[in-house]
Amino acid sequence: MKEKDHNYSAARALMVDGQVRPNNIVDERIIAAMRGLRRERFVPPTQAGRAYTDAELPLGRGRVMPSPLTIGKLAAFAAVRPGERVLVIGANTGYGAAVLASCGGEVFALESDADLRAIATGALAAEAPEVRLLAGRLTDGVPQLAPFDLIVIEGAIDTLPAALASQLTQTGRLIAIVRQRGVGRIIRAEPSGNGFAQRILADCHASLLPDFSPEPEFTF
Repeated sequence: MKEKDHNYSAARALMVDGQVRPNNIVDERIIAAMRGLRRERFVPPTQAGRAYTDAELPLGRGRVMPSPLTIGKLAAFAAVRPGERVLVIGANTGYGAAVLASCGGEVFALESDADLRAIATGALAAEAPEVRLLAGRLTDGVPQLAPFDLIVIEGAIDTLPAALASQLTQTGRLIAIVRQRGVGRIIRAEPSGNGFAQRILADCHASLLPDFSPEPEFTF
């Protein structure tokens, strides 16, 4: 094993044992995925040395790679069942999608940024080739491939687009970080009427997804 690979392997173990496991993430599928996936492949080369730090990593144009703990929390609350059809919205470089695929989901990863998709293409080919990477507007979801059993939004948003409810099965669920009064909270949302019924699961910090920011209002 090359020295660099050994260092990454040691950092990966420290990430799991120091950041993930102590925070009540006990699903062994998630633990195994995060021990095995080479997170350094999912970041720009200039950021590889920071791939296992307990922090978000800037990816440019207002986008970030969520911290390992945030990915672990989203995956834990998603609780993927084997064979479920999963849509990850705002998949950036594909790491979170790869974790969910390792848990047994049939994962579709939606990303709007071409540069992030370019990184994801190479990383997923090496680490999780079963993930299907898609291009498109994040707020639109992927209606042509719906319905999904699970939708995960990988980043904080202010409000859930009601249109996503129609892309879930009747018993489907959506896991997202919704910002309420400046505090990020992981919510579980299920289709109800023309929108969602939501339940708060835990507090969780994450940067806002720019694609979900409201359009600026113009005044004259």
